[in-house]
Order: sequence, then C-alpha cells, then structure tokens
Amino acid sequence: MAAFLAWTLPALFRWAVWDATIAGTTRAACGGDGACWAFIEVRLPLFFVGRYPSSERWRVLLALFTLAAFCIPVLREGHVHRRGLWFVLLFTACPAIVAVLLLGGVLGLRFVDTSLWGGLMIDVVVSFVTVAGAIPLGIVLALGRRSQLSVIRGLSIAYIELWRGVPLLTVLFMSAVIVPLLLPSGVSADRLLRAMVAMTLFNSAYMAEVVRGGLQGVPSGQEEAAGSLGLRWSQAQALVVLPQALRVALPGIVNTVVDLFKDVTLITIIGLSDLLGVVNQALKDPAWLGMAREGYAFAALVFFVACFLMSSYSRRLERRLNRGHAS
Repeated sequence: MAAFLAWTLPALFRWAVWDATIAGTTRAACGGDGACWAFIEVRLPLFFVGRYPSSERWRVLLALFTLAAFCIPVLREGHVHRRGLWFVLLFTACPAIVAVLLLGGVLGLRFVDTSLWGGLMIDVVVSFVTVAGAIPLGIVLALGRRSQLSVIRGLSIAYIELWRGVPLLTVLFMSAVIVPLLLPSGVSADRLLRAMVAMTLFNSAYMAEVVRGGLQGVPSGQEEAAGSLGLRWSQAQALVVLPQALRVALPGIVNTVVDLFKDVTLITIIGLSDLLGVVNQALKDPAWLGMAREGYAFAALVFFVACFLMSSYSRRLERRLNRGHAS
C-alpha cells in the first residue's frame, strides 16, 4: 500500500496542483498535461444550483443559511438534550421556510419549477427531507416491531422486510413510472416530490433496524423501573428507553445517513439532475470536451468532504455521550 501511494501521490499532485490551470474561460486556456480547473470555475454555479435562475440564486443562499441556523443549535454541545424545541422547529418550520424560498410563488417571490433545480442543491434538499422523515418513521417502526400486539408487530415487520427486500433503483423507477399511472385522472405529483417520498419510505426501514438494535442494547430493567415509577408506556419510551437506545444506535444512524447522501445520486436515473448528473451533462458540452477527470474529481471531493464531516461529527458526539454516560 505504501509503495502504491508513493507511486501515485506525486503524479496526482503534479496533475492536480503543479501543472494545473486554475483560471480561464475557455478550453483553449488549458494547456499541458495538468488538470483544467477552469472548467470547474466556469461551471461552478451549474454544479451547485443547476439551471436555477441566476437572478433568484440569492434565495438558495438564504435557504442554506436558514437550514444552518436551525441545525446549529441542535448540533451544538448541550442542545441535544436541553433544547428539544429546536428539533420540532427543524423538522416543521425549517422545511416550510426553505420550501417557500426555493419554490416561490408566494410573498412576491417568482415561482421556480423543480425541473430547474439541480446540482448539489438537490442532494442537500433530498437528503434533508429524507432524513427528517425516515428517522421518526423508523423509530415508530422499531417500537412497533417490539409491540406486544401481534397485529402491530406483524405490520411493522412486513413493512420493514418489504422495503429492505426491494432495490432502491426499483423503488425510484416505481415512483417515476408506476405512481403516475395509479393517480386519479387530472391529478399529478411533482417528480422530485415522488422521489423524496420513495427514498423516505425506503430508508425508514433501514433506520428502523438501526433503532431496533439500539433498543435491544437497553437493559430490560430500565423499562421496568420506569413502570414502577408510575410512568405510562409512552412516557417510559420517550423519557427513559429511547434516549439510551438512540445513543447506542447513533453510529449506525450516521452510517445510514452517509449511505443515504451517496444514494441520492441514483435519482439521475429518473431524470433528476443532482451534482453527479449535472457533471455528466456538463461533460457533453462541445466547448469543454475531455474534462471527465476534472468533473468527476470535483464531484468525488464534494461527496468525500460532506461524508467525512458527518462521520467526524458522529465520532465526536459519540465520545462526548460516552464520557457523559461514564460520569
């Protein structure tokens, strides 16, 4: 492995940095054997927001800042347990504000159809909506699978095994092709919305299994002790069992989120243009032929940085929770 890195890293550095062309507006500006990062510079708006109107791109930035403003209080140390209201706002008010900003059509904002959305913006939107729906639904399914009522337990098991037994590609194709045929005449659903619902239902089954593993890691005496204190079943689950189970399941949840973020690229198959899809479209431009290495390297770097940051936060949060549990 060391010999392979010693052989490849110098050549990679020479191609990506030393001999690279950074500035330029045309293919002619790139010369030599180095990377042509001018292609990325020229296409950067397309890679981030797709064909979103240039005069309205400030709304995308405002939506991103809004999402960050709601996420930061939740992610900061101490807020996870003491500021539960932020979770409610993050999954209710935040999506509504972001939807108004991105779609428009109200408050004097120009309507922007989702067919114009693209690039990294779609990856972020689909991932956020899917996680916001899959985690609560997964918790409900995990609790249902442990229910004493055979009907609820059977339905939960059937739902989980059904979605886990179907490939995500099949689910996306069904959302794009089969679902419109099943809708009543004159009724239509946005293609992006159908894809987000399909991914939410699909990933909720995997979230349920991760949460179920966390629930199995909680000693049964915890629930019995909560019952002896007079807590109802719902109170015992919400106040005693689930906090401990989610702590145990946290690494698995983050791994599922990372996989989900990467799986979003599959929506290009049904005609939606995420970051990888936009890169593929840009590579077909006659003015920038031969830029495949630069385009895919940029997409890989973006996905690597995003996944690395999520995994790093997960490890840091896990260590902090373990220290708190030990103390």
